[in-house]
Amino acid sequence: MEMRSEKDISGCSLAGFISESGERISGDVIISSIAVMHERGNGLGGGFAAYGIYPDYRDYYALHLICDDDKSREQAERFIENNFYIECKEPIPTRNVPSITDPPILMRYFIKPIVESGKEDDFVMHAAMKINAEIDGVYVISSGKNMGAFKAVGYPEDVGVFFRLEEYEGYTWIAHGRFPTNTPGWWGGAHPFTILDWAVVHNGEISSYGINKRYLEMFGYRCTLLTDTEVMAYLFDLLLRRHRLPVEIVAKALASPFWEDIERMPPGKRELMMAVRSVYGSALVNGPFAILLGYRDGLIGLNDRIKLRPLVAARKGDILYIASEEAAIREITNPADVWMPKAGEPVIGRLKGETQ
Repeated sequence: MEMRSEKDISGCSLAGFISESGERISGDVIISSIAVMHERGNGLGGGFAAYGIYPDYRDYYALHLICDDDKSREQAERFIENNFYIECKEPIPTRNVPSITDPPILMRYFIKPIVESGKEDDFVMHAAMKINAEIDGVYVISSGKNMGAFKAVGYPEDVGVFFRLEEYEGYTWIAHGRFPTNTPGWWGGAHPFTILDWAVVHNGEISSYGINKRYLEMFGYRCTLLTDTEVMAYLFDLLLRRHRLPVEIVAKALASPFWEDIERMPPGKRELMMAVRSVYGSALVNGPFAILLGYRDGLIGLNDRIKLRPLVAARKGDILYIASEEAAIREITNPADVWMPKAGEPVIGRLKGETQ
């Protein structure tokens, strides 16, 4: 008889796409894609992130919050009012879905820092972390401009219906169906994990969490959710936004080639990879993973350096698609080109035009 461990760490589903021309696409498309991979999850977490969905508030940071009760909401709101100008605040629209039970209070605030310092991104980042760490019963789901994250306990297709995502249009969408392994299934623990406009969905398990967390804490990040995906979102923020490294170098820092492979590289490339591994050794992500990173200007797909989790990419016209399974892509398009990204090699889609 075939025996299986009770712990199955090969699940989770990822799906995403970007229209590089900036065409905004309805949320029902990404729901159809992620629903194909229903069996990869167990209903304990589903979520989405979308870019270009708030054109009327494109210059404001959009804070999405989940709150346990009115007391925690009021406490968070006082903090926001003391530090930000609020252009608009409102409940995040939802509809009743039988499988989504006991939802928390869901709010969104379109804000700008009261004091303009030229470092507004850092101010918002630290404010979001302060809310997460110090205000009980409140969690910031997302905090970027012209984007938002939507997540819950449930299957992703049900979560999409719950949040009425068919009413939104975005040029980039990413989605996740969760199979939690080391952390419980709760609303804040569903993917994506975000900071500012970086949003990560992740399939895998990272064994380097401890050293990655300590490395990030040196730069002022507060890892409050005890999950490897949160760490990956912060690593991207640190290396891409604060250190201003090219995407290709960041990929090599997180999924570095083995030393034996570096030694066989041509001299110039070898010296570069040795420098990346030496300087950013604590950012190396160990363990099996496949991720999608959404951000203001693009979409990135990345595997670990020996590709222990599935990831497939495709193109049709100006749209790049990335998913755990090819079927999820073919559900929503008939692609002109399909390929399996190489281990440790990023697949990058870049926004080339103004959003429409």
